[in-house]
Amino acid sequence: MTKSLAEVDEERLRSEVLGLFQYIQRFREEIAQMIQPDADGDKTRFQTISEQLDAIISATEDATNIILEGMEGIDDISGKLRDVKDVSELPAICEELEQVSVNTMQACTFQDITGQRVTKIVRSMQFVESRVDNMLEIWGRDEVQEMARVAADETEGPSGDEALLNGPALEGEQAISQAEIDALFD
Repeated sequence: MTKSLAEVDEERLRSEVLGLFQYIQRFREEIAQMIQPDADGDKTRFQTISEQLDAIISATEDATNIILEGMEGIDDISGKLRDVKDVSELPAICEELEQVSVNTMQACTFQDITGQRVTKIVRSMQFVESRVDNMLEIWGRDEVQEMARVAADETEGPSGDEALLNGPALEGEQAISQAEIDALFD
């Protein structure tokens, strides 16, 4: 029995609609996983990333201030040691020096907490990267890359001071040379 043209078109249309529905469903699932609350609470991975980065900045600032204050304290104490006239004053000065040293060393341990926070951020970013990679596979990597290329061609890069704000280069990245920096001041 031969199918009519209408039956073939109807069957093909159903197949295409079903394929489109499955495509949209998979895309929704990937997006849902990206905005799902993390294991610690009711925030998404995106929300906790910014909070973790803020905490790293705050901890680094606090530790830096304590370390600098400790170094100033040691400098002050060395001045007291120079001015000592009576040996009986030495134990109190040594106690003060010891306390400043302990506080400074404790401030230096901030990198442990910072490392833990950075690890959380990296894991969250890897999770997001995995989800985006899955969406690229669903959508079609070549098509998305072409869209990105076109968008990059249409977008102007940073200019003025913004173009200079690259931050420190990672190993293997192109860094701004000292000659380029010097040229800015000429």
